[in-house]
Amino acid sequence: MAQAATRISPAIVDQAQTEPTLGYASYALFVLMICYTLSFIDRQILSLLVGPIKRDLGISDTRVGLLQGLAFALFYGTLGIPIGKLADTRARTRLISIGVLLWSLMTALCAGALSFWSLFLARMGVGVGEASLAPGAFSLVTDFFSKERLARALSVYSMGIFIGSGLALLVGGSVVQATARMPAVDVPMLGRLASWRLTFLLVAAPGLIVAAWVATVREPARRNQRGCKSLFVIHLP
Repeated sequence: MAQAATRISPAIVDQAQTEPTLGYASYALFVLMICYTLSFIDRQILSLLVGPIKRDLGISDTRVGLLQGLAFALFYGTLGIPIGKLADTRARTRLISIGVLLWSLMTALCAGALSFWSLFLARMGVGVGEASLAPGAFSLVTDFFSKERLARALSVYSMGIFIGSGLALLVGGSVVQATARMPAVDVPMLGRLASWRLTFLLVAAPGLIVAAWVATVREPARRNQRGCKSLFVIHLP
C-alpha cells in the first residue's frame, strides 16, 4: 500500500533561508538605535545654541520657541501616517536611509541660515526627515524579532531616546564649548562661518555615514505576509 508522502513547499525553504538569525537581527536593532540616537542629537542641538543665534539673527524668545517646537513638530507629527503607509509597502531600510540623509542635510543647512525664516524652513526639513524613522523602525523590529523577543527588542530601540538626549547635551555641549572659543572659521565653498554655524555642520556630518550604513541592512520578510506561505503542500502518489 502506497503511503502518502509529505513535502515542504519551496516557499517554506526560501523563507527559512531568508529568515534573519538572532545575531543579524540584533545587529540591525543596533543600527536602528544609532539612528534614533542621532535623531535626538540633531533635534536638540538648537537648544544649546540659542544665545549666539538670537544675537546673530536678531530673533526674539518667542521665535526661538517656534524654532524648537512648531518648526520641527509641524511635519514630524503630520507626516507619520503617510510615511507609515509607505513603510507598509516599500523597502523600510531605504526609507529610513533617505530620512537620515534628509534630516542631516537639513541640520547642515541650519548653518547657512541668514534669517528666522530660513532657519525655520531648515528645522521643518529636519522634522520631515525624522518622521520617516519611527514607522520604518517599528515595522522592521516587528519583522526581525519573534513575538517572544519583540518587547525586549523595542525596549532596546527606545533606549535611543535617552542615549540621544544625553549625548545631545554631552557631545553637543562639548562641540559648542570647543567652537565657542574659536573665531569665525573659513570653510571652503561656504565662506566665513561663526562658531554656532560650524556646530551645525559638525553635528550633521555623522548622519551622512549613518544613512549609508542603514542602507546596507537587509530587509526581513514581512511577518503579516507569511501566513499564506507557511502551509505544507501534501502530495499523494
